[in-house]
Amino acid sequence: MECVYLRWLFLAQFFMLTITGAAKVPAIIVFGDSSVDAGNNNQISTVLKSNFRPYGRDFFGGRPTGRFSNGRIPPDFISEGFGLRPFVPAYLDPMYNISDFAAGVCFASAGTGYDNSTSDVLNVLPVWKEVEYYKDYQKKLRAHVGEEKAKFIVSEALYLISMGTNDFLENYYTLPNRRSQYSVDQYQVFLIGLAEHFIKEIYGLGARKMSLTGLPPMGCLPLERTTNFFNGYGEGCNDGYNTVALHFNQKVGGLVQKLNKELPGIRVVLSDPYNVFTQIVRKPSLFGFDVAAVACCSTGMFEMGYMCDQLNPFTCSDANKYVFWDSFHPTERTNMIISEYFLKNSLHQFYG
Repeated sequence: MECVYLRWLFLAQFFMLTITGAAKVPAIIVFGDSSVDAGNNNQISTVLKSNFRPYGRDFFGGRPTGRFSNGRIPPDFISEGFGLRPFVPAYLDPMYNISDFAAGVCFASAGTGYDNSTSDVLNVLPVWKEVEYYKDYQKKLRAHVGEEKAKFIVSEALYLISMGTNDFLENYYTLPNRRSQYSVDQYQVFLIGLAEHFIKEIYGLGARKMSLTGLPPMGCLPLERTTNFFNGYGEGCNDGYNTVALHFNQKVGGLVQKLNKELPGIRVVLSDPYNVFTQIVRKPSLFGFDVAAVACCSTGMFEMGYMCDQLNPFTCSDANKYVFWDSFHPTERTNMIISEYFLKNSLHQFYG
């Protein structure tokens, strides 16, 4: 019943936006990591891919696009919520061209972060490369729709920016280099500086409406629960990692306030998933889930990417019962709930 209600709520919201004409953004433009990557990693030389089943088994046509989920990810639901297409295509996906990208495009790369050294870990696209592709997109857009309309799309589009988790879990806590240079608080300040530089760079290229996504309770990801258990800390979440996420999100909120004061014409909002995601993980039954501690794919304890094997007998049959799809990424249904939360609590500022 909860699932039916949530779907009805999302469709009602989508219908309301459409009939009132309130959704005025012409495009959704996405930067970030695997939380928002629609398949750009398919086209680069990295082991971090998901363009194979069972990934995508609940996407349109059951197609594994390279999204790290069983189905859609937040930008897809947000695009739909604004009256645009029900998905945002990856810029490097050869199935699409500039006529498709005019209404929305994704430059994100799974495994990346604000820190360039994070993208080096698994040889994925660094943020500066995502920006280079964005510049290339602008050139193609001007050639396709003309200077005036291209300028309108660029300035009125909603920019979704989601990264940071990999900077901590894949880089800082896994490799020694950054830990030898920074305390965890100093590293947060370092990342905030990089985030500010990135936002000012795309602002200089014409971006004005932006959503900066905070970190989830990253200590509650199944992979971190498993690591916590093997380290002898019990079966629960890694509270230390969650505390870092909370502190980082507070700093992101401060950056949002700073940017809105300093940059003329900019509108930046913080889309913070921490509290709603924590509620889902702590009390999954209230949201219609059965399982939150382990993921649907394989054993659900540590598998992701190529370890998520279609033939694994442990993979669940109904991902809607699970909060997590693999040990690091949410299911489509969790993505839908988080997206609804953002539409209601932060992104509503861009409806008019």
